[in-house]
Amino acid sequence: MSAASIDGKAVAGEVTARVKSAAEVLQARTGQAPGLAVVLVGENPASQVYVAAKSRTAKQCGFKSVQLDLPAETAQAALLDHVAVLNADPTVHGILVQLPLPKGIDTDAVIRAIDPDK
Repeated sequence: MSAASIDGKAVAGEVTARVKSAAEVLQARTGQAPGLAVVLVGENPASQVYVAAKSRTAKQCGFKSVQLDLPAETAQAALLDHVAVLNADPTVHGILVQLPLPKGIDTDAVIRAIDPDK
Protein backbone atom coordinates (compact mmCIF):
# COMPACT_ATOMS: atom_id res chain seq x y z
CA MET A 1 0.00 0.00 0.00
CA SER A 2 1.51 3.33 -1.02
CA ALA A 3 0.85 6.68 0.55
CA ALA A 4 -1.07 9.25 -1.46
CA SER A 5 0.52 12.62 -1.99
CA ILE A 6 -1.62 15.67 -1.28
CA ASP A 7 -0.81 19.09 -2.68
CA GLY A 8 -1.53 21.21 0.41
CA LYS A 9 -1.24 24.53 -1.45
CA ALA A 10 -3.74 23.39 -4.08
CA VAL A 11 -6.20 22.16 -1.44
CA ALA A 12 -5.83 25.41 0.53
CA GLY A 13 -6.41 27.40 -2.66
CA GLU A 14 -9.59 25.47 -3.38
CA VAL A 15 -10.90 25.98 0.15
CA THR A 16 -10.07 29.70 0.03
CA ALA A 17 -11.86 30.04 -3.31
CA ARG A 18 -14.98 28.29 -1.95
CA VAL A 19 -15.03 30.44 1.18
CA LYS A 20 -14.50 33.62 -0.85
CA SER A 21 -17.40 32.66 -3.12
CA ALA A 22 -19.65 31.99 -0.12
CA ALA A 23 -18.61 35.32 1.44
CA GLU A 24 -19.49 37.12 -1.80
CA VAL A 25 -22.92 35.48 -1.85
CA LEU A 26 -23.49 36.44 1.79
CA GLN A 27 -22.40 40.01 1.14
CA ALA A 28 -24.67 40.28 -1.91
CA ARG A 29 -27.58 38.95 0.15
CA THR A 30 -26.99 41.01 3.30
CA GLY A 31 -24.91 43.97 2.13
CA GLN A 32 -22.27 43.11 4.70
CA ALA A 33 -18.98 41.19 4.48
CA PRO A 34 -18.34 38.54 7.13
CA GLY A 35 -16.30 40.02 9.96
CA LEU A 36 -13.59 38.27 11.95
CA ALA A 37 -11.92 39.80 15.00
CA VAL A 38 -8.67 38.31 16.25
CA VAL A 39 -7.41 39.22 19.71
CA LEU A 40 -3.72 38.82 20.50
CA VAL A 41 -2.53 39.40 24.06
CA GLY A 42 1.21 39.72 24.47
CA GLU A 43 4.06 39.40 22.03
CA ASN A 44 4.53 35.65 21.55
CA PRO A 45 6.39 35.49 18.19
CA ALA A 46 4.71 32.26 17.08
CA SER A 47 1.29 33.70 17.89
CA GLN A 48 2.10 36.90 15.97
CA VAL A 49 2.99 34.89 12.85
CA TYR A 50 -0.10 32.71 13.22
CA VAL A 51 -2.43 35.70 13.70
CA ALA A 52 -0.91 37.52 10.71
CA ALA A 53 -1.54 34.45 8.56
CA LYS A 54 -5.15 34.24 9.76
CA SER A 55 -5.71 37.92 8.97
CA ARG A 56 -4.22 37.54 5.48
CA THR A 57 -6.38 34.51 4.73
CA ALA A 58 -9.51 36.22 6.06
CA LYS A 59 -8.87 39.18 3.76
CA GLN A 60 -8.23 36.84 0.80
CA CYS A 61 -11.63 35.30 1.52
CA GLY A 62 -13.32 38.71 1.42
CA PHE A 63 -13.79 39.05 5.17
CA LYS A 64 -13.55 42.25 7.15
CA SER A 65 -10.61 41.40 9.39
CA VAL A 66 -9.92 43.25 12.63
CA GLN A 67 -6.92 42.56 14.83
CA LEU A 68 -6.78 43.74 18.42
CA ASP A 69 -3.25 43.70 19.86
CA LEU A 70 -3.08 44.02 23.63
CA PRO A 71 0.00 44.16 25.85
CA ALA A 72 0.95 41.12 27.92
CA GLU A 73 0.16 43.12 31.07
CA THR A 74 -3.52 43.39 30.10
CA ALA A 75 -5.71 42.46 33.06
CA GLN A 76 -8.32 39.77 32.65
CA ALA A 77 -11.12 42.27 33.34
CA ALA A 78 -9.86 44.54 30.55
CA LEU A 79 -9.64 41.61 28.14
CA LEU A 80 -13.20 40.61 29.04
CA ASP A 81 -14.31 44.20 28.39
CA HIS A 82 -12.75 44.03 24.90
CA VAL A 83 -14.52 40.73 24.23
CA ALA A 84 -17.82 42.30 25.33
CA VAL A 85 -17.32 45.18 22.87
CA LEU A 86 -16.62 42.70 20.06
CA ASN A 87 -19.67 40.64 21.08
CA ALA A 88 -21.83 43.77 20.71
CA ASP A 89 -20.35 44.77 17.33
CA PRO A 90 -22.79 43.72 14.57
CA THR A 91 -20.01 43.84 11.96
CA VAL A 92 -18.04 41.15 13.82
CA HIS A 93 -19.39 37.67 13.16
CA GLY A 94 -16.54 35.66 14.64
CA ILE A 95 -14.10 36.24 17.47
CA LEU A 96 -10.84 34.39 17.82
CA VAL A 97 -8.73 34.86 20.94
CA GLN A 98 -5.22 33.62 20.20
CA LEU A 99 -3.89 31.15 22.73
CA PRO A 100 -1.91 30.82 24.88
CA LEU A 101 -2.89 33.79 26.98
CA PRO A 102 -0.40 35.28 29.45
CA LYS A 103 -0.19 33.87 32.97
CA GLY A 104 -2.81 35.27 35.30
CA ILE A 105 -5.60 35.22 32.71
CA ASP A 106 -8.20 32.46 32.99
CA THR A 107 -8.37 31.12 29.44
CA ASP A 108 -11.64 29.28 30.04
CA ALA A 109 -13.32 32.42 31.37
CA VAL A 110 -12.24 34.40 28.30
CA ILE A 111 -13.41 31.70 25.87
CA ARG A 112 -16.74 31.40 27.70
CA ALA A 113 -17.18 35.18 27.42
CA ILE A 114 -17.31 34.96 23.62
CA ASP A 115 -20.93 35.00 22.47
CA PRO A 116 -21.65 31.53 21.03
CA ASP A 117 -23.39 33.21 18.08
CA LYS A 118 -20.01 34.69 17.15
